Amino acid sequence: MISPTAVLIVIAIYFSVLIIISRVTSRNSGNDDFFIGNRQSPWYVVAFGMIGATLSGVTFISVPGWVGDSQFSYIQMAMGYIFGYIVIAYVLMPAYYKMGLTSIYGYLDQRFGNSSYKTGAAYFLLSRTIGASFRLFLVAIVLQQYLMEPLGIPFWITVALTIILIWVYTSKGGIKTIIWTDTIQTLSILIVLIATIVTIINYFDWTLMDAYSALKTSDYSQVFFFEGGWSDPNNFWKQFISGMFITIVMTGLDQDMMQKNLSIKNIGDAQKNMNTFNFVLFFVIILFLVMGAFIYMYAEANGIGMPTRMVGGVEVPSTDLLFPTVAMEHLGPVIGILFLIGLIAAAYSSADSALTSLTTSFCIDFLNFEKINDSEVVKLKKRKYVHIAFSLLIFITIQIFWWINNEAVISALFKVAGYTYGPLLGLYTFGFFTKRSVNDRLVPIICILSPALSYLLNLYSESLFNGYIFGFEILLVNGFITLIGLFAISSKK
Repeated sequence: MISPTAVLIVIAIYFSVLIIISRVTSRNSGNDDFFIGNRQSPWYVVAFGMIGATLSGVTFISVPGWVGDSQFSYIQMAMGYIFGYIVIAYVLMPAYYKMGLTSIYGYLDQRFGNSSYKTGAAYFLLSRTIGASFRLFLVAIVLQQYLMEPLGIPFWITVALTIILIWVYTSKGGIKTIIWTDTIQTLSILIVLIATIVTIINYFDWTLMDAYSALKTSDYSQVFFFEGGWSDPNNFWKQFISGMFITIVMTGLDQDMMQKNLSIKNIGDAQKNMNTFNFVLFFVIILFLVMGAFIYMYAEANGIGMPTRMVGGVEVPSTDLLFPTVAMEHLGPVIGILFLIGLIAAAYSSADSALTSLTTSFCIDFLNFEKINDSEVVKLKKRKYVHIAFSLLIFITIQIFWWINNEAVISALFKVAGYTYGPLLGLYTFGFFTKRSVNDRLVPIICILSPALSYLLNLYSESLFNGYIFGFEILLVNGFITLIGLFAISSKK
């Protein structure tokens, strides 16, 4: 096992670098710098940093574990991502730039009205708060087990320190700081990814051709699944279409991800950023899957059983814990420390931008920063209070997850938060592809009913649809129900 003291020293150095970057980038920063970086962010820096922001802590530890059950089928979804990012770059972003938006939900205000606007922003605040808390919660558990618990530090202090560190380096510079700290975090993730692959290749004494042959002949290398039909969760078309729409809603309709793009000075550079990021992310995902296959091979060669965890009071195997277990307990102290840094980087690169985007959305969409005549000093003070409030809210939400102490319930909460993207998909689809107007006051009702109906359909899908189980495609169902509801309350302009 790695010495907790050594890990603390490395982590202290890591965060010192982030804080130094924060101090340099946040000099003389105002609200425009915090919200959109004064629209001066270099597109290539944003593109590289977005890799880390997209690969959350959950993805970092989960994707390698998925290889055991679904082989390389995730590539099918990643291919869908490619087309989703193209839609974002050439359909959504030009509209955002043309309107000069700081919060992307301002589109709903201009297209439909105030009720639709507030509904879309509220759904973002809800889903992003739960999502960011869930991701940090999973990372905090790993930190607690391998670092804080041996030092006798309770879980609530682990969480508090985690959030305080995020607040320290984001509170002043906001998005202007994050686009630079994200580059360090992305670099950290790529280093542990490549180092783990190289270490396992050296363990087996493989050449690159040997590694390729071992991967190709293993039980983990199947990429395309066409034969199982739509009931198969790995079906190509099911995953490809889901991947495309997941990207559109969870990037293109999400203030967290789009805020970085809106900090770039013009639409041309923003599209360069999106296309470059799109290309690089695809190959990074392939590397994660390759690493996952190698980890399974290493575990089999060394008799390492599947780790377990408690779910609803029952101990069950957990593929999510395979990468942490192998990295922290079997590949040596260097990989162990790199893994922790990579895990923290993946968690923080999504959590810091989430905290900044939550603050931005609340200030712009609910406190009306762009419409009120308060001085910059007053706005700055309000923004700091909002930033602190969301930090506390995330801390409280993580503590609630800890008190529940039932991973099945917590995962269900996270999935429920995902239902809130369906109404956004329906709203933006209706707005972009029709010219009809809606009864704005009824839009919140439609946007509440659609995820509720989708959840019920998902709950009883096996009995209603001859054993069919919805996967990611429930998002499309949710968006379609919203779309039907909007047509029902619409009229020609």
